[in-house]
Amino acid sequence: MPTQAKVESVESLKKQLGGASTAVLTEYRGLSVRQLSDLRKQLKGAAAQYKVVKNRLARLAVKGSPLDALGPHLKGPTGLAFTVQDPVAVAKALQVFVKTNPQLQIRLGLVEGKVVQPAELKALADLPSKEQLRSQIVGAVQGPMAQLVSLLQAPLRELVYVLEARGKGAAESA
Repeated sequence: MPTQAKVESVESLKKQLGGASTAVLTEYRGLSVRQLSDLRKQLKGAAAQYKVVKNRLARLAVKGSPLDALGPHLKGPTGLAFTVQDPVAVAKALQVFVKTNPQLQIRLGLVEGKVVQPAELKALADLPSKEQLRSQIVGAVQGPMAQLVSLLQAPLRELVYVLEARGKGAAESA
């Protein structure tokens, strides 16, 4: 018979994970409370949350949701990092934290419905962010357009130079 507190805990976790498109399972064994607090701060900067979860309750919370594939992997001390926004930012924040705190072990991730291993999460962290990719695309499109505008203006510019030189030549001969 589930207690009221456990039912509320499962409902709360369901609500928090409701729109999550990315979730990463970690093992936090060996980390101090201060280190976990630092991890939460770093993830908050990436628009993500970190929650230490009870496996049985977490399995109930993810059952029937897009994060259902994580259920079988909820074993041992489990921390769950999740976000509804950019998965690259979460992967980067976790990789930065792991460099300074190797006790945190990344076990598995779920990105846009696909289960990914720690090596794939590391590769995801090496990608540029959405904003960087957008700026690179704009730069790639803008460069040829600027050259085209310059080429289209060249005949007019040359005509102005010829007329200017002719005007100076006419002024000097008069």
